[in-house]
Amino acid sequence: MLSIKFPFLFSQPPPNPPSTPTASSTFWPICSAALLSGAAISAGIAISQNPIFNSPLLFKNPFLNNGLSPLWGSLSLSDDGSAPVTEERTGACFPSVLNDTQRLLGVGVRKKAVLGLKNIDVYAFGVYAGEAEVKRHLGEKYGNLSVEELKDRKELLDDIFDNDISMTVRLQIVYGRLSIRSVRSAFEESVGSRLKELGGSDNKELLQRFISQFKDEYKIPKGSVIDLTKEPGHIIRTTIDGQEIGNIQSKLLCRSVLDLYIGNQPFDQKAKDDFESNLASLLQNSVN
Repeated sequence: MLSIKFPFLFSQPPPNPPSTPTASSTFWPICSAALLSGAAISAGIAISQNPIFNSPLLFKNPFLNNGLSPLWGSLSLSDDGSAPVTEERTGACFPSVLNDTQRLLGVGVRKKAVLGLKNIDVYAFGVYAGEAEVKRHLGEKYGNLSVEELKDRKELLDDIFDNDISMTVRLQIVYGRLSIRSVRSAFEESVGSRLKELGGSDNKELLQRFISQFKDEYKIPKGSVIDLTKEPGHIIRTTIDGQEIGNIQSKLLCRSVLDLYIGNQPFDQKAKDDFESNLASLLQNSVN
């Protein structure tokens, strides 16, 4: 059982109640009312005890603050790690702990422009990292740094990969008309550009091995879950709704995939900010 003695912060207002799942959303994770109530109570207590939340500036119209929403508050995860986290825009829920060892550090949304006119929400995602591995390999170097200082450390991602820390990006499909062909095409573009940027060449063969895993036979209706898991040995394992569809050993590919979510130009900047903030909390706890 993981011992959690520090709060994780996720920049989100109270989510709207999720809609009733349909038969096509069998795999859609639902936050129970009890868990949400407990999280809301914890957040309320944290807010009432924190003087910053007494400031009237905090509750200005969010549309007048560069489109940013006010913080919901400090979400203290329960000791058993059972309290889920809800992505604010889509209502998708993510478990706080994955595979018994990986801690949720950030959530966000992948948006895609349609005909250059409208952004649609394609999927929500959560970024996880092995808690014990983070503390063991990075605690001594980064444990005494503040969140702001950690953000300035550009070598942090290098250290995460050099120490081969296990990570997972969980994707939850929220767009009802997404096809596996669209996923394949999107990864060909995004992962392909990162492979070229980080590897110095096109790496077409490596890219083809990755995107060829997403075969037409796989269906991904709304609510489907895709896990991209980086395992020790720089292996990236891909599953759809719990079914493995392939694994590839490549440090460059692992780095390129994760760079989409926590790199210099992430799909969702808020998710990266949450990842860095919660990683800092994790590291600070490792030296206490």
